[in-house]
Amino acid sequence: MSLIPYDPFRHFETMRRDLNRFFATDFPSFFSHMEDHIGMPRMDMHETENEYVVSCDLPGLEKKEDVHIDVHNNILTISGTIQRHQSVKQEQMHRQERFFGRFQRSITLPSDAATDNIKATYKNGVLDIHIPKTTSGLKKRVDIEFH
Repeated sequence: MSLIPYDPFRHFETMRRDLNRFFATDFPSFFSHMEDHIGMPRMDMHETENEYVVSCDLPGLEKKEDVHIDVHNNILTISGTIQRHQSVKQEQMHRQERFFGRFQRSITLPSDAATDNIKATYKNGVLDIHIPKTTSGLKKRVDIEFH
């Protein structure tokens, strides 16, 4: 049985999701103009024995220059722009839900994430980021000298 480390910011993430759901369903017309300026793509993060894997839904990317991955002070930031070339005129549009425009998402990485050797792949609209774990974070037994 593995123990989950205490994360004091986990409650903030839950609260953010609840607030996003509240404003999206109760006040969609009031806040819909904000989505034109910046979006927050959906993201999952899991760990294996040797690495952390962050998966981010980014459908519609056309070239690698449209997305940027930065790590600063152990914070992973994914940002960029999704281009949409509209062939339909705005007055002909009945419903528009697909996101396009600028996006940005940041998450704090665990302390044992080795940010020097990050690798990323993009396939089928999903950006996968592989972050190796450092080996220096392993437990060590300290020998005690008795005199």
